[in-house]
Amino acid sequence: MKYSIRTKLFMSISFLTLFFVFSSWCLNALYLEKYYISQKKNLLEETKQKINELFTEDIESIAIDLEIIENTTGTSIIIFNRELEIKYASFPRAGNRQPFIITKNNPNAKKQNPFYRLINSMESSGKDSIFRIEQDPELSINFLEFISFLDSKDILLLRVPIASMSESANIANNFFMFTGILLLALGAIWAYIFSKKFTKPILEINKVANHVANLDFSHEYIAKSNDELGTLSKSINELSKKLDYTITELNKKNERLKIEIEKERHIDKMRKEFISNVSHELKTPIALIQGYAEGLKENIIEDKENKDFYCEVIIDEANKMNKLVKDLLNLSQLESGFWKLERKDFELKDFIYQVLNKYKTRFEEKGVNLKLHDIKPILVNGDIIRIEQVLINYINNALDHLDVNKILEIKVEVKDEHVRVSVFNSGKHIPKEALNEIWTSFYKVDSARTREYGGSGLGLSIVKAIQELHNNKFGVENIERGVLFWFDLDKAKNPL
Repeated sequence: MKYSIRTKLFMSISFLTLFFVFSSWCLNALYLEKYYISQKKNLLEETKQKINELFTEDIESIAIDLEIIENTTGTSIIIFNRELEIKYASFPRAGNRQPFIITKNNPNAKKQNPFYRLINSMESSGKDSIFRIEQDPELSINFLEFISFLDSKDILLLRVPIASMSESANIANNFFMFTGILLLALGAIWAYIFSKKFTKPILEINKVANHVANLDFSHEYIAKSNDELGTLSKSINELSKKLDYTITELNKKNERLKIEIEKERHIDKMRKEFISNVSHELKTPIALIQGYAEGLKENIIEDKENKDFYCEVIIDEANKMNKLVKDLLNLSQLESGFWKLERKDFELKDFIYQVLNKYKTRFEEKGVNLKLHDIKPILVNGDIIRIEQVLINYINNALDHLDVNKILEIKVEVKDEHVRVSVFNSGKHIPKEALNEIWTSFYKVDSARTREYGGSGLGLSIVKAIQELHNNKFGVENIERGVLFWFDLDKAKNPL
């Protein structure tokens, strides 16, 4: 069975209290009477010294003093001369005691008296005093007797009843037993209170340690003392704080590591997709160029018109390859972060009309219904060459996806510190799941990647890179009748 530290402490203190109470009672029962007798012996010796100092031949003159000594010490006093005749006795019955009877008609009585023999043996052995325990034959009570010679050569007999000492010892033992039981009860109560108070901070520290073990560092215990428990609580709190900081830092590093790993995986995936897409985009023009070039080499076409057609196909596919390589180089430069923008202020309305003028012939060939919404003169700031790339990519994208209505609209809106240019084309909506993907390199809504529209899937990626370099927004929306692409420009600090 497992016991808590509080129970163990309570049981230990209670046992110690019981042990000391019981041990004290046993010592009292065994040795208290002997201790009383020892103390009485000392008292009798001190009494003898007092009597010796007071004693004179005129007993009557010191009778009051002897009575005082008797009453204060509880001692019976008898004084004999050398003939064992009583000179002083504290009680009348002393002369009737058989050992002390001296009959004049019997001169040998003294020598026959055991008390005389005792005195005689003391003298022969060189002792001036002796202790003995004698029983009074009439009272049947044991007495502690002290027999000694006074300076006057008289014999002093002091005696105290042993029964009083035994009774005092019994009373003391009984009293100690009752007080011991009371002390044991009080000790148990004190042990319970003390063990509870003593173990409370330990339990609180244990709770904090359990929270720390479960990686919960929001708890701490503030000790009110400066003892070992206070030091332990401070150590636990410090450990909790350091673990919290360390684990937080590890989590941050793990998160950064995860991001880096995901980034590496994404880059690796993009690299593989890039190689695959480039291979796919180059495969068709290379195959066409190779096929038509071999046809010309083998002279399988003899008339000039077909030869010119073969040459035009080769030139057209070579131009497409050239454009693809240029776009790849541009995108690589923009995304690498090494490209530095050459910002300057320019007039937006004139810029838009210059770009549209380059597409005049193509608009006519496709029958485009071009609509320009009241574009007013406004000065903007940016890299004009890169902004032209953005607008051209939007226009090319719009031309590739026109429907039968062939509507293309260009609109300019002023928004606080920015100017928004939007290009709308009538046509099918872009699927919702593709709205965020179309800005990825080589992404095409047409998963089969046919050559119907002629695009490589890099135009919108270039738009994204250019706008991010300018720290400006861009986007696409499916609206009624078609799709709207837009991008923002910074207003010039000194507008017109």
